[in-house]
Amino acid sequence: MGAGHGHGHAAGRHRWRLVVSFGLVGSYFLVELVFGLLSGSLSLLSDAGHMAADVVTLGAALVATRIATRPDSTGRRSYGSYRAEVFASLLAVVLMFGVSVYVVMEAIGRIGRDAEVSTGPMLIVGAIGLVVNIIALLLLRAGAADSLNVRGAYLEVVADTAGSVGVIVAGWLVATTGEPLWDTLVALAIGAFVAVRAVGLGRQVFAVLGQHVPEGMDSAAVAADLAAIKGVRDVHDLHLWTLTSGMNVATAHLVTADQGDHHAVLDEARDVLLRRHAIAHATLQVEPADHRGCDELGW
Repeated sequence: MGAGHGHGHAAGRHRWRLVVSFGLVGSYFLVELVFGLLSGSLSLLSDAGHMAADVVTLGAALVATRIATRPDSTGRRSYGSYRAEVFASLLAVVLMFGVSVYVVMEAIGRIGRDAEVSTGPMLIVGAIGLVVNIIALLLLRAGAADSLNVRGAYLEVVADTAGSVGVIVAGWLVATTGEPLWDTLVALAIGAFVAVRAVGLGRQVFAVLGQHVPEGMDSAAVAADLAAIKGVRDVHDLHLWTLTSGMNVATAHLVTADQGDHHAVLDEARDVLLRRHAIAHATLQVEPADHRGCDELGW
């Protein structure tokens, strides 16, 4: 028996933020790439590479939010296409790692070699990039807490903002000391920072794909609340997972007294899951006390 049907498509509500951020970051990427090549700055090139990852990530996020809202016409995707947003976040993780590895390898290759770095373009382009990234950050921040998809794009821009700060710092250090090594060291720091961010987001993505209990939710507390409902003797086969950001799902079997009011049990169970645990979609099976078999499953 099903109870609690409702969907909260978090990323769809914030899609306009992704659109504006994509326009800002995409339009600035070419500027940073050109001046990175002209100046010979590895930190500026690394930031341009990371901004390219931003463009791809934001574009994938936009496509994913569009796919996620489409109704399924095949009849094969019983949960719809909401997981497209999670896969877009996984792409963000892969790109962040790729940029990080590239930057670190390039920086290591430059150690011990003479390199000419033009600090003027570094400082100017880095400052403009910082402004662009701050605007994108402010746009995406409001949706980052609600949507894993938006959070992936937000963390990409956070890392890129740090990259812009690093470019400015590197340009100032090279101009002050005359030592190009600072450009390489800052590039290494940017690469490490991006990798750390990728690990954090990757853990969240794989927790969703692995159908772990949603973050901040206690499965024992959910079971106890369901067991406390009048007429419920036992709760088993309880499963809790996240379909996509803002959409937590549950299934459970509720064992009731032989003469229990099944409709009342379903209604109260639905209300408990929604009010106390923010689970809007639950599939609940009510079983009489003498029913056997289901509670013997090992998963």
